[in-house]
Amino acid sequence: MVSFTVRMRFADQDRQQISEILEKLAAATRQEPGCLSYIPHWVEDDPSTVLIYEQYRDGKSLDAHRASSHFKEFAVGGLYQLMRDRTVENLTAVV
Repeated sequence: MVSFTVRMRFADQDRQQISEILEKLAAATRQEPGCLSYIPHWVEDDPSTVLIYEQYRDGKSLDAHRASSHFKEFAVGGLYQLMRDRTVENLTAVV
């Protein structure tokens, strides 16, 4: 299993557009056979920051996600164009 979080910061005025992009990206990603969890969140005490929790069956499933047309359209062509910075935290399950 591959699990990680992605934290992205955006301009406050882009919040509505980011929400719309994330809704489309999440809906398409959750349909991928190897996606176990894909949950975008607005960070409550930082309204310009999004945190996405992602979990995939394995590395091949993650590779398929990153190669998908919806990832290219909504992440690379949408979120990445608007974000101010991005960090990724790779996770290891305790149990």
